[in-house]
Amino acid sequence: MRVLVEHLQTVVLTFWVGALWTMGLLIAPMLFRILPDRVLAGAVAGRLFSVLAYAGLACGALLLVHAFTCFGRACLRKPFAWLILAMIALTAIGEFGIQPMLAGLKQEAAPLDVMQSPLRGRFATWHGVASSLYLLNCALGLALVVVHHRYRPTA
Repeated sequence: MRVLVEHLQTVVLTFWVGALWTMGLLIAPMLFRILPDRVLAGAVAGRLFSVLAYAGLACGALLLVHAFTCFGRACLRKPFAWLILAMIALTAIGEFGIQPMLAGLKQEAAPLDVMQSPLRGRFATWHGVASSLYLLNCALGLALVVVHHRYRPTA
């Protein structure tokens, strides 16, 4: 049973980090290349990023529960747990802090597209912050993939 749980941990980790990289590096850029309307591309990408944020929070929670189950409080002395906590924090900041601000700026700019409004600068700044945090999360995910095999309990 323990081997199955360890494999499931690897699947959850792979799903989370793979989805982060796929969405940020492939899907979102393709939406802006394929769809003729940038506002529509942004709306679709925003919704997909939101779904990914909730999936990431769930994956992070599962990975933390697994770490606590295997190592108890000692897991907090392991980089694996701190990488997960950092990724969860960045995801939460993006989804519950920055995204509502971006949505508010879009509403405030209506009926104009926010990028055609006087709010363009603020929107671009916060979008840049969100993008930077997302890229940092992708890098932390890569580090998590690299180190996760070191933090498996021995049978």
